[in-house]
Amino acid sequence: MDEATARFHTLAGELKTAEDELSKTSALMAAVVQYAKTRPVFDGYKAARYSKKYLAEHETELADYRAAKAAMNELLGGAKLPKMDVLKKRRRELAEKRKALYAEYRTAQQDMRELTAAKGNLDHLYRATEGRGHKAQER
Repeated sequence: MDEATARFHTLAGELKTAEDELSKTSALMAAVVQYAKTRPVFDGYKAARYSKKYLAEHETELADYRAAKAAMNELLGGAKLPKMDVLKKRRRELAEKRKALYAEYRTAQQDMRELTAAKGNLDHLYRATEGRGHKAQER
């Protein structure tokens, strides 16, 4: 039973790690797309020599650009930005890994539940038969 419980908890940890990595990769991809969409607006702002008029006209796009850039910097932690193809491949691999881990996780969870129920039943039967032995001795 201890092995089944340990396996269940190990798989739960691996699953959490895979989901965290998948979430991070998806967030990075979204930030890269948003950055690419808003980069021309920022380049125009720079070409306009940071004009207040240009800023007022494109304030939301520039805010989106800055947010995307900040998100990329935070998610990368100083690392070099991988190509989008690499990110897509990584996301597919993580999604497949998560799917496989979920299948194993469900199986381990079912095994653990069955073993826990069986142990509970055996403990109950042991306590019930143990009480009968004491009553027979008393008579």
